Amino acid sequence: MKIRMNRSLAVWLLACLLSPGAEALAVPAHITNSENTKPSLLPEPAELQWRNEHFDLRRCRAIRYSDRTMLRYANLLQKEIINTGAGTVRVRLGPPDQGMYIELVKNAVKAPVHEDEAYSVEVGKIKITLTAGTEKGMYYAIQTLRQLMTGKSVQGCSIRDWPAFSWRSYMVDVGRNYQPMALLKQQIDVMSRYKMNVFHFHFTEDVAWRLHFKRYPQLTDAKNMIRQKGKFYSEKDLHELIEYCKLRHIELVPEIDMPGHSAAFRRAMEHDMQSDPGMAILQQIVRDFCEEYKLPYLHIGADEVKITNKNFLPEMTKLVESYGTKVIGWMPGGNFPESVIRQLWSEGKIESGDGSVKYIDSRQLYINHMDPLESVTSIYQRQLCNSAVGNTSQLGATLCLWHDRNVANEEDVLTMNPAYPALLTFAERTWKGGGTPGIKVAIGPEIAADFAAFEIRLMDHKKKYFNGLPCGYFPQSAQQWQLYGPFPNHGDPGKEFDTTGVRPSQTATGGTIILRHWWWPELQGALSSPAENSTYYASTRIWSDRTGETDCWIGFHDFSRSHASLPPTAGKWDNRGSSIRVNGKLIPPPVWESAGKTITLETPYTNEGYAYRTPTKVPLKKGWNIVEVKAPVTTFNGRDWQNPVKWMFTFIPCRD
Repeated sequence: MKIRMNRSLAVWLLACLLSPGAEALAVPAHITNSENTKPSLLPEPAELQWRNEHFDLRRCRAIRYSDRTMLRYANLLQKEIINTGAGTVRVRLGPPDQGMYIELVKNAVKAPVHEDEAYSVEVGKIKITLTAGTEKGMYYAIQTLRQLMTGKSVQGCSIRDWPAFSWRSYMVDVGRNYQPMALLKQQIDVMSRYKMNVFHFHFTEDVAWRLHFKRYPQLTDAKNMIRQKGKFYSEKDLHELIEYCKLRHIELVPEIDMPGHSAAFRRAMEHDMQSDPGMAILQQIVRDFCEEYKLPYLHIGADEVKITNKNFLPEMTKLVESYGTKVIGWMPGGNFPESVIRQLWSEGKIESGDGSVKYIDSRQLYINHMDPLESVTSIYQRQLCNSAVGNTSQLGATLCLWHDRNVANEEDVLTMNPAYPALLTFAERTWKGGGTPGIKVAIGPEIAADFAAFEIRLMDHKKKYFNGLPCGYFPQSAQQWQLYGPFPNHGDPGKEFDTTGVRPSQTATGGTIILRHWWWPELQGALSSPAENSTYYASTRIWSDRTGETDCWIGFHDFSRSHASLPPTAGKWDNRGSSIRVNGKLIPPPVWESAGKTITLETPYTNEGYAYRTPTKVPLKKGWNIVEVKAPVTTFNGRDWQNPVKWMFTFIPCRD
């Protein structure tokens, strides 16, 4: 069932889509608020029917359960109800009391796939029934019930739900940049609220090895680290994280990257991993790890490295598997045996066959390469594993946060990357399945209405659950641009062109418009055939209820957190010659804090990216305001791999 979107917004979008030759319009602020009084559920359930009634939590007498394995979940639900301010509800074993109550029923819920994670929720005026055949399913039922609570009331409904994919994962790289335990738990909490079930923990890198081993304490010696020297996780810390995940029905999957990304190992142990002495040390590390933690999976990496010892990966795989542990490795990667689960990080063949080779999709799911607006539109459209639903071969997907560049503050990993907007969108897609083939970063008319409805739910969750957390995203589905071009600039980005009387060549929707991605043609932007030495103009209109300054996100490049891209030249928005006018007046760029400095991956970002600097103050008049962008390009070849050309622009008011 589709969530019904705001009627005014739907009419506005339809008018825009049916009038491609008209002047570009952006929806006025006064019609962006949802008129839908129903709670926003995310991920959207597989089957949902609303009822015209409510359950009053203040009149609820008890939470009843009949199976003792459900006691923990009854207590969890009791805490959720107390948090609403509705008062304390008793937890009782056995048949229900008279009056209003909530019951937890352990019984299988029929589902076409992944029945072990299926659940149902029935909310009426007198009682609420949560049903699941497993503890995991009951946990998910409670997460949905939590979202149904509005104040001290629960919206009446009937829900039957199950996931499309069994592997719904989020990865953090703490090898390059250490994250304190509290920050890791914060992310795990968000994962659990949105029914994600795998936490991929990447703790070894060239920069540092961040898990302590009693047998080899030199691995975590500060002198062998390049950043955040001396910061690592103890054995106790990892046990605590594993248990923290387990209580939330999340599997922690550790990664010991081998034989690549291992400079920290080489500094500490004075041997290359593929040498005989290095391999012997690593085998002992694997034995100690498997015996200490007894986890069902171990990721061994094996990407971006030259394999000089052809026996290395087969022998390491055999050792790990001897402990009953499944092995995961990156693909493209090393010479893995067929038993290894492949995690796709770049374009590669996905087998469907008989399921003998299993895959996890991470292609173009690195949020360190995305700005917030791009991340949500791109992930929303993805068809994971090239399949609408998972199977025994296509397990699911992992959203990855690789912040290769150094950070000034540990929290910058979350403020400089769109972790939470992307994670919520990814949770929706991995749970619901579907999506469209290919990898897209533009909002096309075929998905505009569905995306707008999802965006309403996303914004509702941002307001309700992410107060005080870094969740930078603003509505963009109703902002439509008219593009004019291409105008041949013959290598002169400063050349101006008169667009008077020129009809727009096409329209584009969103706050970030990517004309050509640096990974074109794998990632298609707004232009089907982008050409060098071209200039495009873009225009839109935005509404303001008052005259005065409005905070806006403005940018002309997404500074990937995995690159050492040079900041713009002082006094310029970018190094391509882009500019922006509002009501005919040029908007000046910020004062770049790192302009003219020597930049490496050890140089933390300051204010280069629009999403983590102070928003630009833009003067607006009451009513409609005209926004005009000039976006020239001369070459698609960057000065080096650290400075790719991503031909794009971003403009959007910072208002929910």
